[in-house]
Amino acid sequence: MIRSAISAVFCLGFLFVSCQQKESVKNLPPVETEKPNSDYKPAFAGQTRVMGYKTQTPYKVDVINHNLGKPWGIAQLPDGNFLITEKSGYINLISKDGKSVTKITGLPKVDSRGQGGLLDIVIDPDFDKNQTIYWSFSEPYEKGNLTSVGKGVLNGNKILNSKVIFRATPSYDGRLHYGSRLAFDKTGNLFVSTGERSDLETRPLAQDLKAYLGKIIKIDKEGKPAAGNPFTGSNKAQPEIFSYGHRNPQGIAIHPETGELWETEMGPRGGDEINHIQAGKNYGWPTITYGIEYSGEKINNGVTKKDGLEQPVYYWDPVISPSGITFYTGNIEEWKNNLFIACLSGEKINRIILENNKVVGEERLLEDQGERFRDVYDGKDGNLYAITDSGKLYLSLIHI
Repeated sequence: MIRSAISAVFCLGFLFVSCQQKESVKNLPPVETEKPNSDYKPAFAGQTRVMGYKTQTPYKVDVINHNLGKPWGIAQLPDGNFLITEKSGYINLISKDGKSVTKITGLPKVDSRGQGGLLDIVIDPDFDKNQTIYWSFSEPYEKGNLTSVGKGVLNGNKILNSKVIFRATPSYDGRLHYGSRLAFDKTGNLFVSTGERSDLETRPLAQDLKAYLGKIIKIDKEGKPAAGNPFTGSNKAQPEIFSYGHRNPQGIAIHPETGELWETEMGPRGGDEINHIQAGKNYGWPTITYGIEYSGEKINNGVTKKDGLEQPVYYWDPVISPSGITFYTGNIEEWKNNLFIACLSGEKINRIILENNKVVGEERLLEDQGERFRDVYDGKDGNLYAITDSGKLYLSLIHI
């Protein structure tokens, strides 16, 4: 589905009118009712189409801005203002109330064709001291382009001392599957997701430990391999690689209690996944998948499981097109530590309830908005924010 790509930001804020907490309604029918694309069977109970949940905390949605261009990633500064990337190559600095928008320049050139452009953004854990930010982007490089990570110092409406600290080689002349989410862990190292660039000729590179495509990367603030990475010292793998066998991972987030990394990635026709990422593990693409080709043909003869390859914690068929993700830490008790997923073709925010690293419930939020959600963000103020492709800036699902 092709839509206008003007941005929208939703803020899901909650102001309590009483101290009474509510529990979600459970044991509802699965939220997915459409016929799957294949007859593949899950590897274990609860791997797909689990029971539905329903939030009992009331909320509403307000629109506050309509002009953020084509957004991709969102981060919040210590003062509460927001940095939102614009796909064509700049950052919008947005006030907490959404009324003031300042364009930030000084970033490197991007290749904004197709799914490329200026993509995710995070602030340094020591931002108060160094004013440093990091961004991912599709960088024109050699005879093609690739997923790169840059850093620089935010000074007013400019980025100073901009430099590239990591490039996901090899470059490729394509327009798809950059991955490109960023997340700092609790020790100050940076996770980077990279896509396998979609085409049949690049797919196998997701399994190639000498290539950075289709991987989760873990680096320090200067782009060097993080200490303790699983392939450090190996002459058969790149030392920055943390996990491999990924298709197009557009969502990564650190669990607020365990500090562990979780990921979502887009499958082909079916087979969108949630993965619990562990060091050195192979997540299977394109050897195993619960999806099929867009043509309807099976991928690798329809193999969905194989010894030595990780199963997804959860998968969807048909797809929801999961993009950015976040864990909720705000003041709605029934949402605490739930995983929230921005869905593109699914046009909703998915709420995922986890227990013991398994999905036990699923809820669809904001389906009535008709929006392609690009990213969702757990705000420092206890609110949940999201950006969309649609052309509005929404503030507040205010608790009423």
